Amino acid sequence: MIACLDLEGVLLPEIWIKFAEKTGVEELKLTTRDIPDYDELMNKRLSILKQNDFKLSDIKDVISTLEPLEGAIEFHQWLRSEFQVIILSDTFYQFVSPLMKKLDYPTLFCHQLVIDNNDSISGYKLRQAKGKQEAVKALQSLNFKVVAAGDSYNDIGMLKQADMGILFDPPKNVIDDYPQFPVSNSYEDFKNKLRDCKSSLEI
Repeated sequence: MIACLDLEGVLLPEIWIKFAEKTGVEELKLTTRDIPDYDELMNKRLSILKQNDFKLSDIKDVISTLEPLEGAIEFHQWLRSEFQVIILSDTFYQFVSPLMKKLDYPTLFCHQLVIDNNDSISGYKLRQAKGKQEAVKALQSLNFKVVAAGDSYNDIGMLKQADMGILFDPPKNVIDDYPQFPVSNSYEDFKNKLRDCKSSLEI
């Protein structure tokens, strides 16, 4: 049995929101909680970075100050004692690699940024279209049962594909749009729901 988790909003704070708070550019606070179309969201972000001449190093300066969400380290340790765990994220290795040590180096599938010679982010390369959903489907093809959890629109395909899906601390708009998924708003409740999922799938 495998647990597949989103990263930002579940174990880590939202990097783009923290960068927006640092720079004062409000539009950069938009995430996959607000805009379901990932390409639309990323193109908007890239345009803003270009307009303001923000570099990768500027974002990394903010990332270097971040810590996992309160309780995330202990929760992740518990989860790894109960499940095999894979993090499925639409973030980028260049962003989160420094933070992986703080989570004891989980297995992470995410994407790559395209960086030019001036340290500007000129584009991005998806690991695979619908990567979260396809990863779950591939694990199921190996006869694993999969429990998936996330907080945003870009997690819904993964949750639908999984044998069981949970929304973790999502915004009201996501809850309203996808009422079929149970919701956890704390790590303790999340543990209980994951235990229930495990028991159900083991039958």
